[in-house]
Formats: sequence, structure tokens, C-alpha cells
Amino acid sequence: MSKAPNREPNAETYYQQGNAFRKQGLWHEAINCYIQAIELDPDSPAVEAKRMLDDIMAFYCKDMYNP
Repeated sequence: MSKAPNREPNAETYYQQGNAFRKQGLWHEAINCYIQAIELDPDSPAVEAKRMLDDIMAFYCKDMYNP
């Protein structure tokens, strides 16, 4: 009996989606994807990506935290 493929997004999928959103300038969506990746895998490269994006947003876009 074959096992059906797992269709749930994994940490790598969320990380890659976050990178795609970041490249489009959709920073909130990117951060949300990175958070999902980190929840699934605390050792994901999304940890560093989110930290860098948080730093950028804190420096350039303070209003984005308080819409």
C-alpha cells in the first residue's frame, strides 16, 4: 500500500515563499512565511532571513509596524 504524498507545506516551502515575497517587496507576507517556517523548524534559515527583514523594516519603515 503506497502512502499518499504529504501536501502540507513544510519549513522549506514557507522559507522559499517568504523569499519570493521579499523579492517582490511584499515584506509583511514574507515575514508571515518566515514565521511559519520557524514554527515548523526552529533551525530553518528563515530565522536569519526574518531577523534581517525585521532590521530593515525597523530602520526604513517604522510606519509599517503601525498601519
